[in-house]
Amino acid sequence: MVTTLLGIFLFLLVFLRQCLGKNRRILKRVPGPQGYPFIGNVPEIFYKSPGDLFTIVRTFSTKYSIYRLTLGHVDIINLVNPEDIEQVLTGYQHLSKSKLYSYFNSWLGTGLLTSTGEKWHHRRKLLTPAFHFMILQQFFVIFKEETQKVYEKIEKAMEEDSVIDIMPVVTQFTLETIGETAMGFKNLDDTFLNIYKNNVLQMGKIVINRVIRPWCDEDFVYRLTSYYKEEKRVAKSLHNFSKTVIERRKQTFLEEGQFSGKRKRLLDILLQAKEEGADIDDDGIREEVDTFMFEGHDTTAAALSLILMLLANNPEHQEKAVAEILEAIGPDSDLAYPDTQKFPYLERCIKEGLRLYPSVPMISRTAGCDYVTSTGYRIPAGTTLHLHIFDLHRKPYIYPDPDLFDPDRFLKENCSLRHPFAYIPFSAGPRNCIGQKFAMLELKTFLVGIMRKFRMEAVTKQNDFELETDFVLKTSHPIKIRFIKR
Repeated sequence: MVTTLLGIFLFLLVFLRQCLGKNRRILKRVPGPQGYPFIGNVPEIFYKSPGDLFTIVRTFSTKYSIYRLTLGHVDIINLVNPEDIEQVLTGYQHLSKSKLYSYFNSWLGTGLLTSTGEKWHHRRKLLTPAFHFMILQQFFVIFKEETQKVYEKIEKAMEEDSVIDIMPVVTQFTLETIGETAMGFKNLDDTFLNIYKNNVLQMGKIVINRVIRPWCDEDFVYRLTSYYKEEKRVAKSLHNFSKTVIERRKQTFLEEGQFSGKRKRLLDILLQAKEEGADIDDDGIREEVDTFMFEGHDTTAAALSLILMLLANNPEHQEKAVAEILEAIGPDSDLAYPDTQKFPYLERCIKEGLRLYPSVPMISRTAGCDYVTSTGYRIPAGTTLHLHIFDLHRKPYIYPDPDLFDPDRFLKENCSLRHPFAYIPFSAGPRNCIGQKFAMLELKTFLVGIMRKFRMEAVTKQNDFELETDFVLKTSHPIKIRFIKR
């Protein structure tokens, strides 16, 4: 009881200091939804469901091109237009992620996703070779093998029911793929993998529970809650998974003395760097394994499931993409790496899918210095900035009839008319997604393998499901597709 009261007292001191600060007076000039004295917009997010919270943010981002949300003692500036977003993402002034990312620190530590400064520069330089196009050519074989497994699973499932909940299928695919390519493990026990997948989902829920309770933004208050204890439990289980992956690969390292061959996996690079005395220890290796296992499977699974849904809902575009595939490589020939450049229409379908449903709908930074937005508002250093990719991609003045699935938006002549930061599914600038070429190759390989074997019919309609607030785009209901053999 005494500890709780002390926590509340300290929180109120921080609250009053920041409420009366100079920065708040400056930021009040930024438009936004009307709040209440002292607590600001807290009632609009307090205890909201993930689906309701997603809808509320979309309402604000439709009404404003830049807006301020006040959550107690914290002001958040939300950016939706490409000019303001470009200012933040280009250059090195605003590289630091916001405090929101620290909510994952018990799990991800300060790996490439969450680190800043010299540590981020060092890790980015160290890991970039893992995604060189020559390495991707070697991993392309794994993409095909794992796609074949999915084809066989769908074919077997069709013996009982042709309608399939696609999300679990593609999640297993992306987890197996990132595991084998980046980490060097194959055919891990399904129970072990399912525990990992469930823990990832649970961690997302824990973070959202913290978001909708703004007083939990202060660590010393959050540590007094039951959510903190649950977070520690889940993080420990997730770390057990990553440590198992590392130990298995490390044993190979000890047996061989070094990692040889063309496939220079990400984990191999990390272990080799530690062996050679680089500035990374066992905890640092675990941080990156946790980061890339999460980012490498969850984002791609979200993209694949929603692109498949869109193609099932738009049969004319599905058939046009299939015709392109069949003309280029036929129905049965083995897909070769150079063939992946022969599908411009399919690539436009993927890009349009990522426009409508970017896997990471929002990213967040901390202003690294005082600056003035392109819309004329002064932003003090240290301000939290939320960049809404989902809403940027649906601005009608950039993308007319924005809810329509139209791959021809990405014809060269149409792209040349748009602002270069009007489409950023992989972020942009120095901190863009290090694995975007990996992801695009994986998406394309999977879709070619599945689409030339099956015709897809929509069971889940585009307007049937609710999107939820999470770190990676989530749907509140299963995405179901009917598969019919071609």
